[in-house]
Amino acid sequence: MKLSNSYFTTLKENVKDEESVSANLLVRAGMIKKSSSGIYTFLPLGLKTLRKIENIVREEMNKIDSQELVMPSLLPEEVYIQSGRREIFGHDMFTLKDRFNRNYALGPTHEELFVEVAKDVIKSYKDMPISLYQMATKYRDEPRSRYGLIRTREFVMKDAYTFDKDLEGLDKSYALMFQAYKNIFDRVGLNYKIVKASTGAMGGLLSEEFQAVCDIGEDVLVLCDSCGFASNIEICECKQGEVKCEEIKQKELVSTPHMKTIEEVSAYLKVDVKTTVKTLIYKANDKYYACLIRGDREVNELKLATLLGVNEVELALPEEDSKITGAEVGFAGPIGLNIPVIVDLEVNTMSNFVVGANKTDYHFINANLSDFDIYKISDIRNVCEDDCCPECGFKLTFKKGIEVGNTFKLGTKYCESLNLQYSDQDNTLKYPYMGCYGIGIARVLSAFIEQNHDEYGIIFSDSISPYDIHLIVVNNKDEVQMKLANSIYESLLSKGYDVLFDDRDVRAGIKFSDADLIGISKRITVGRDAVNNEVEYKNRKDFESQKYSFDQLLDLLSEKTN
Repeated sequence: MKLSNSYFTTLKENVKDEESVSANLLVRAGMIKKSSSGIYTFLPLGLKTLRKIENIVREEMNKIDSQELVMPSLLPEEVYIQSGRREIFGHDMFTLKDRFNRNYALGPTHEELFVEVAKDVIKSYKDMPISLYQMATKYRDEPRSRYGLIRTREFVMKDAYTFDKDLEGLDKSYALMFQAYKNIFDRVGLNYKIVKASTGAMGGLLSEEFQAVCDIGEDVLVLCDSCGFASNIEICECKQGEVKCEEIKQKELVSTPHMKTIEEVSAYLKVDVKTTVKTLIYKANDKYYACLIRGDREVNELKLATLLGVNEVELALPEEDSKITGAEVGFAGPIGLNIPVIVDLEVNTMSNFVVGANKTDYHFINANLSDFDIYKISDIRNVCEDDCCPECGFKLTFKKGIEVGNTFKLGTKYCESLNLQYSDQDNTLKYPYMGCYGIGIARVLSAFIEQNHDEYGIIFSDSISPYDIHLIVVNNKDEVQMKLANSIYESLLSKGYDVLFDDRDVRAGIKFSDADLIGISKRITVGRDAVNNEVEYKNRKDFESQKYSFDQLLDLLSEKTN
């Protein structure tokens, strides 16, 4: 494609309302344009890159005999009610009514519809396994869209679904899809980790995430360099340590005027924060629970919700907290409370600790587990970087990640709720086992750019570069340069290369700046050495360029392609 007669626009300055490197560079490079919060237009150059990623995904899906289809985006709301997920999605789901006052939703995900499609085929155990996928637009009303394409309200997802007659079959289908995902992210060139994760709103038997390692990632990855353990912090297990052997002391009520935070209390009492226990009042399905964790720790709300068998928990409001404890917020404690008390495993090892006294401006020192009734003892805290690996005991490390893909073993959950059954060998009716697998196509693009850029712009890999080669003619008024450049352009096209030819009548500096910004992986420059039939060749990731005759360059490109 020649730039002189194409849609192409770039920006010199950084974009003010984009908070991530990837979004800023994509907008500046003329690849995307924001329509409204969390909604973007893909411009021609950006769409070509997106299609490159989609093609990689499609090739790997086809290799494992997964068949492509396309589902509608406008779905009857009742399918989510029937599966039990309408309430779980809540305000995240875009809803509307048609002219007949029927309720519809813009599909946030398509498990339910894939089950309905499978019903037409699956009658017997002989009809499985089945593997289907699509690349379609999803809609989720995110409360806070951020980081450009990383968290949006409208996005393209590759979602795949498998159906098997039993768990053994699901394991085989899952393994095939899992390897395909690794192939996809390896071909794109991402630095990623695979971590165990929460099944969340999807439910099921197992969830694993493919996380692109990145400083702006919203997920915390818990890693062990010794044994390879990897988990999302949401579900990472915290092991109970050794019980501290101390002489049990008598609790004592002490004045702590206006000391509401753990930091204030520990400083005022001149004690280590690790000897304090904070009491947090949580609400779950209109019931209240007091949760005890060490003063410098954080409650893991997902673990707590799972323990209580609810979808979510929330901190009690200040007025609710005060009504339960009889004190101002900041002085809650377990002693004398008339609500269930849940003790974290770590607190279960402690003795002679500091807790709130349920009395404004007072705390207890030398409190112990025997001083109050305990409802449950469980792991309810977030793992910390100084904790030991739950598998090998080595020290854990943290990294941030962007979730670019996920895989789920759903089991029979959706087939049961939507009544998909098959006849087994003994003519008994059974539910198929289902797998679900997703990739955020635009997230892959953003994550790649977060990992591959410099001060000048994007650095694309060969596999997802919008064009194979960026051809630049330094002076389009120089007949010798233009003749050679056009000859090279036609020759490359005839050999199957996808070429972006910058033949614009602008300064050479602008052309080179734009080339660095958009980041096409290979660059050929035709300049003053055209009189000697020589050109300059440069990889975007390299600092220096090399001179070649065009014939030599063709041989070089052929070697790199092969």
